[in-house]
Amino acid sequence: MSDWTASLPPVALRSNGLPGNRHMPDRIASLPQYDLPELRQATDAWWTGIARHMRVVGLDDVPQVLTRAEDAEALWRDPHILLTQTCGYPLMTELSDCLRPVATPIYRCDGCRGATYSSVLIVRTDGPLHRLEDARGKVAAANNRNSHSGMNALRHCVAPLATDGRFFGRVLWTGGHAASAQAVAEGKADIAAVDAVTWALLSRERSALTQRLRVIGNTDYAPSLPYATRIDAPEAVRALLFQALAAAAADPSLASVRHALLIGGFTPADFSTYQTVLDWKADAAAAGYPDLR
Repeated sequence: MSDWTASLPPVALRSNGLPGNRHMPDRIASLPQYDLPELRQATDAWWTGIARHMRVVGLDDVPQVLTRAEDAEALWRDPHILLTQTCGYPLMTELSDCLRPVATPIYRCDGCRGATYSSVLIVRTDGPLHRLEDARGKVAAANNRNSHSGMNALRHCVAPLATDGRFFGRVLWTGGHAASAQAVAEGKADIAAVDAVTWALLSRERSALTQRLRVIGNTDYAPSLPYATRIDAPEAVRALLFQALAAAAADPSLASVRHALLIGGFTPADFSTYQTVLDWKADAAAAGYPDLR
């Protein structure tokens, strides 16, 4: 576990508002993508800093705290969403009618290059797999069917290796990257593709788990998980949101929080930024491998 919290001001450690809080603002914000329990305070502190810079640039009705829910998609579809972070694959598919990207983050960890990231292919440390090809007929763990890093990127890698639309013996859907890593470590699955940022965070925060696993490769690189706002947000609001994010990324008082979350900066984004994820989907289908199986 990291000890970064010692450097945070008390305001950054406020607890999250509960559902139904009558004092919650009309607008909501959520940052669910890398919100491990061990990093909740860091995520809350990061939002506190972003929100402060939003007010500085002139945005009104900025939420004081993040909203958390078991169903992240419900928050992404909420018409009151001001800012969130989602995955590039659902952004370009089922969420394209309710969210629009604002910024692509730059992460400082292995498996990331500039504003792009890859997935690490993990197997058990003491297992027999050494290459992706060795996983033919084995059990793959994947977080969600609408995930780029856990499903789409893995499908893209496997497509050239598949025979008659199949490569794995079975796919175990786990609901999250950490759960996929746990499934591989426990022998419930043989291989998984895990977002490189999540892997770096797990390696630091849950080393007892990651030491039981071994990286045998990486997928190709795609744009990192977008920060997004409502599809109908005015261009002026999107510009102010990016301005606030860029200011937070340069704020010296948030350096320890950015370090904890591996955040190095942002680049502007729009739908065209994430065309890669649809290209990979189309490439797999053209190769006769439309589904991860």
